[in-house]
Amino acid sequence: MLVYKFGGTSVGSIVNMNHVKDIIDSEGTKIVVLSAMSGTTNALVEISELIENEKQISAKEKIDLLKEEYNNTVYKLLSNTQIRKEVATYVNAIFNSLRNAVNQPYDQQLHNFIVANGELLSTYMFSRFLQQEGINAQLLPALEFMRIERNNEPDLFYIKQNLNRLIESSEKAEVYITQGFICLDADGEITNLQRGGSDYTATIIGAAIKADEVQIWTDIDGFHNNDPRYVNETSALSNLSYDEAAELAYFGAKILHPLTVLPVRNLDIPLRLKNTMAPDAHGTLITNQIHGEGIKAIAAKDNITAIKIKSVRMLLAHGFLKRVFEVFEKYETAIDMVTTSEIAVSLTIDDTTHLDFIIEELRKFATVAVDDYMSIVCLVGNQIIYHPDTPTLFQVLQDVNVRMIAYGGSNNNISLLVNTNDKMETLQKLQRYIFENEKHLVL
Repeated sequence: MLVYKFGGTSVGSIVNMNHVKDIIDSEGTKIVVLSAMSGTTNALVEISELIENEKQISAKEKIDLLKEEYNNTVYKLLSNTQIRKEVATYVNAIFNSLRNAVNQPYDQQLHNFIVANGELLSTYMFSRFLQQEGINAQLLPALEFMRIERNNEPDLFYIKQNLNRLIESSEKAEVYITQGFICLDADGEITNLQRGGSDYTATIIGAAIKADEVQIWTDIDGFHNNDPRYVNETSALSNLSYDEAAELAYFGAKILHPLTVLPVRNLDIPLRLKNTMAPDAHGTLITNQIHGEGIKAIAAKDNITAIKIKSVRMLLAHGFLKRVFEVFEKYETAIDMVTTSEIAVSLTIDDTTHLDFIIEELRKFATVAVDDYMSIVCLVGNQIIYHPDTPTLFQVLQDVNVRMIAYGGSNNNISLLVNTNDKMETLQKLQRYIFENEKHLVL
């Protein structure tokens, strides 16, 4: 069995929905994971924020505008009168529940309920569209099998048991449609896997059913060797290892949710990235196999904050590093990069939710300086730290103010901290040196 995941752009228009229908209308049983239609989640988040700020009239106006968009889509997408009526009734029920939510006390549970409706709308509408087109499709509600534990990790045993039970109890189908992103928490309340979580849903499902392959379909033909938003003439990568893909996803490659590879890596289930608009393109195949050495790709991660922590003593006292890291652990704030000297530690974070509290605690035993508007530029590839030309990278970047370097912590990753204003220049210089001109550092 295959697992397909389609993002918001892939189901964001009637034309694209027809593309998706053509892609999945093939032999073999498959589970299809769908995101909300593009723009819907943003609209629902805005509605939630309006309710939080007690702007009920504006929230209802936004709900009505979104409802009108969906009613127009239903009318144009569905030609079968009976199916159109059923879907329109469902859409109206969803938006009535959203209007009712406007006057309820606001809390995180209400927010989670509101944003979950995007996936509920897209999957119901698309499953009925497939049925209209003669494809045997059944809807598998994610809220009946997808659950996270109290530590926010997927409850894999629960998911496996309930997903397989749901498939067995449903009518046999060629295509099973389910929602990405949304799930239940350990108390049975609606929550989600955070933005981009539909990718994660797909590989969790792939692991639960031991799929032959998981395919993530989006609007670009796989991982590129650099960020096409900032660099011209990038090229798609045909193969990556799980480790390489995980590094790229974590350090800014937007095509894949950072946690996506975890469920399928240990089971050696291939993960393939494909382009909905160019289905015949190879895309990127991610497996345990390693293809060549040298730098494969470059990614950049923005919104980084650098923190320099200097000991109040002349030399690092025993336990100083332990105290520093305990502060970040206390506030559940992950560290991306870290370097040390005799009297100071420099590190970076991308989550500043608790930054004020962290600084307050650090200043009890150290002096602290904070720089924001930073970016991490990450170079990824197998065994790149051993490539004989790797040291020449720093000559190429001699005109760039590189603030920190993480080198040697991983054989597959070199990370550079630069000012965000220098990010584009850094990416372009590395692109020319590594992949164009004489193509250094690529084997």
